[in-house]
Amino acid sequence: MTEAVEQLAALKSPLEETHQQLGATMDAASGVPLSYGDLLAEYAAVRESGAGLIDLSSRGRMLVSGSEALAFLNGLITNDMKTLQENTWMPAAFPNVQGRLIASVRVLRLADQTTPTFLIDTEAATHDAVAKNIQRFTLAGDFHVNDITNETAHLTIQGYEAQSLMTTAVGNDAASLSASAAIRMRHERFGDLTVFPSTHTGADGFDLIVRNDQAAELWQTLQSHGARPVGHNALEILRIEAGIPRYGIDMDDSNVVSETGLDDAVSFTKGCYVGQEIIARIKYRGHVAKKLSGLLCGPAAGLQKGASIQATDGKEIGRVTSVADSPQLGQTIALGYLKYDYLAAGTTVKIVSSDKSFPAVVTELPFVTQVSTQN
Repeated sequence: MTEAVEQLAALKSPLEETHQQLGATMDAASGVPLSYGDLLAEYAAVRESGAGLIDLSSRGRMLVSGSEALAFLNGLITNDMKTLQENTWMPAAFPNVQGRLIASVRVLRLADQTTPTFLIDTEAATHDAVAKNIQRFTLAGDFHVNDITNETAHLTIQGYEAQSLMTTAVGNDAASLSASAAIRMRHERFGDLTVFPSTHTGADGFDLIVRNDQAAELWQTLQSHGARPVGHNALEILRIEAGIPRYGIDMDDSNVVSETGLDDAVSFTKGCYVGQEIIARIKYRGHVAKKLSGLLCGPAAGLQKGASIQATDGKEIGRVTSVADSPQLGQTIALGYLKYDYLAAGTTVKIVSSDKSFPAVVTELPFVTQVSTQN
């Protein structure tokens, strides 16, 4: 397990006072609001007919700029940054030389800058690892890194009504962005505001990055237009339903990037980058030995992370990484790594946890597909 995982950010959110006023239960280790008192109502705000408002300020945010920023970054990540146009974003991964995962990130290319400028957004657990990985190039050329994590807040709106709420609360320029678009704007109420469509739940959503001194007003405005505060306990259920892996839980630096399900974060045509040879060899000369998969487990009270996944003959074929009781599906679901021969959807397996055995069926991810009714 990496040092970054062990040192989950104890970042004090600029919205901590707001959360306390709302009666949130806060997690002392990570500094995030866990719940606002009604887990199922928070979940329903995203999955049913409304919109949920989530504080993601514990994530890491770094600005990278300079005439050589594109070349340096393109040699470090799995996706092709040469195809990344201004005012767009892409998923990517930072691998090490063995093709193993350092971090999963989103990279935004910002417009109207005098020099190429990129915003890197990453999980709290990988913030330090990403920062260390890119800062070592600041002496190698025109390459500058500005960690803005402590200067900004990161909010997300998720759910069926995300777009209409964004239209009324923030404006049509932000709400009408296409799926891979991003915008950094000077908003008349909220000042410098970066917005891009994004999902953390399988539902429609928008991420908003704002300066700390404007964070509370932005939160209160979104809430006043109908967004319901959602804590990270509900978010955990939502992200497992969406089949979204989390660093330090479902993946870490022991996993080759190809095992983690981050397929849309990898370009196989861009050419050389750190770890590229290993990742390309897996694709073109064979297959991964194991891959992150979904498991439908029925009612499985007591199923725990780390449980052994076994074939029907008792052979161990994997381990569970995440578990949740899905309100929408009415059963327990799990993420876990399975050996290649057992990856086909419909494969029957069993999970052994705390001396109990639970039948399970391998399923394609995501568990829940949430399609917007909005245009």
